[in-house]
Formats: sequence, structure tokens, C-alpha cells
Amino acid sequence: MRVLLHFTALTAAVSFSGGTTALHAQTPAKEKPGAPAKPATTLAVKGATGAVGPVAPMPRVYAPVRPREVAPKYPWRKNIPTTIFWIGELPTENNPTPNRSSSWDVNWQLRYGGYDDPSRENRTWDFRPKAFTPGLNPFYIALPFNDVTNPEIAKLIPWYKQRKADGARSVCQSMWVAVKFGNKTCYAQWEDCGPFTTDDHKYVFEGKPPSTKGNGGAGLDVSPAVRDFLGISSGALCDWRFCTEAEIVDGPWKRFGINNTFLTKQERDNEGLRKQYQELVRRREEWLQKQNAARLSQ
Repeated sequence: MRVLLHFTALTAAVSFSGGTTALHAQTPAKEKPGAPAKPATTLAVKGATGAVGPVAPMPRVYAPVRPREVAPKYPWRKNIPTTIFWIGELPTENNPTPNRSSSWDVNWQLRYGGYDDPSRENRTWDFRPKAFTPGLNPFYIALPFNDVTNPEIAKLIPWYKQRKADGARSVCQSMWVAVKFGNKTCYAQWEDCGPFTTDDHKYVFEGKPPSTKGNGGAGLDVSPAVRDFLGISSGALCDWRFCTEAEIVDGPWKRFGINNTFLTKQERDNEGLRKQYQELVRRREEWLQKQNAARLSQ
């Protein structure tokens, strides 16, 4: 029974090896007693040669691989004294500049939709003011550099050429920034300049300590939304860095504002139309009030 044993072993070797070649053999004819055994038929199977003949190659096995995370493009600025500011903030001794306008937008409060009330009881669970839906991203920050008033230095900003090519007046306005406190990281857009100074490029872009001595050497202003997400108070030491859109995870910072690059063009257009409608309603109410006052004075 040499032929049958050889065939069985070869079939088992090919099947075990994971090969896909089908082996078909006919049942050997009965031999007369004492007849010499017929030689085994040679089977051509491509692959490595094993102990019982050629065998098919073993299939390659791939281990599951974790998706590669996006590496940060810009470095962290660590342990920066951080203060709180908000759209519509009135001037104080520590902050003499009112925040109805920003360094890049004279109608900042109007475009935002109103006063960004910092009182926690007047804010919603998704970190916006209760009184209205903001027309701009409520996650905003200020850094002490203004590229519009420092045009030559602005040309050294890493993303200057790209944003100028897109027609941006300011290459810094609405740039995304990551802010970290403890184990929490928040994302916000750069919308104003400060605190205190607007030409501290060595700190903002070169990693030097903030040059200002005000408010304990504050180098970062954050909005009430950023404050509440991180759970900080004014004076907290935060880390921050610029970041690309690919690095930004999902969160409440992606939900509001015509300046928000994560909203679709249609959503931004709809938001713009909504703001225009609100402004028309406001003007109409103002006109009606004047007309009523005029009639009453007659």
C-alpha cells in the first residue's frame, strides 16, 4: 500500500500548508497478488519543497495595526499665565480697552450677536451664552501680536504665504490654537490681540517668555467657553500651541460661527443670512420706536 500511504501524506501536507491547489486522484486499481507496485505519480505543486515533496507557501499573516496619530506641527508654549476676557467686556483698570471691537474686526460684538456674558449661570451646557446663538465661534483666544500693524514681521509667520494667497487681510485671525490645562485640551480660534501688547512676536512665534509684566506676566487671554471647558480661573498656568485642522478632535468648538472652518459653506452662508435678518429686524424696531416717539411728541 505504498502508493496509497504516499498519496495520503502528500495530500495532508498540501492541505495543511494552506495551499489552494486541488488534488484529484483516482482509486488505484486492484493489483494482482505478487505484482510489482506502480511508481507514484509526480504532482507539480509550486512552492517550497518539504519532507514529503513540494508544498504551497504559507499565507502571510498581518497583525492589526493602530491608526497613526497626527504628529503636532507646532511646539507647545508651557506654563503661560492665562486670563479671561469676553466680547463686550467694558474697560477696567487692568484692561483699559473695551472689547466691542477686536484688533481685526470693528464690528466684533455685532457679528458675534451680543454680549458674551461670562457669568456661568447665563451660559448653556454647550458653552455658549443663553441669550442668543453666537454668530462667531464662542471658543476664541487672544495673543499679544498683530500681523496687520507689524507687516514685516508677519512675513516670517510659517503659514503667511498660504493664507495671503487665500486673500486674508490678517493671516493670524481665526487661526486654530490648542489650549491645555491638566489632562484637558480645548481648541479655539485666535480672534483678538493681547493681553496688553500687540508686538510680542518673540514670545508668540519664537517661544520666548511673554514680555508683559501685567497680570502676573499673562501671555494668553481665553474666552468664557474655553474657561468653562478647561475648568480654570483667571491666573491659571496653561499650555498652548498653534495647530492644524487635521489635529483638532470633535468637540463644541466645531459647532458655531461663520468664522468656524468646520462648518460647511452652506451652514456659514445660512448663518450670515440669519445675522443679516436679525440686523434688519433690529433696525426696523429702532425705526418704529422713533416713529412712535415722534407721534407722541406732537
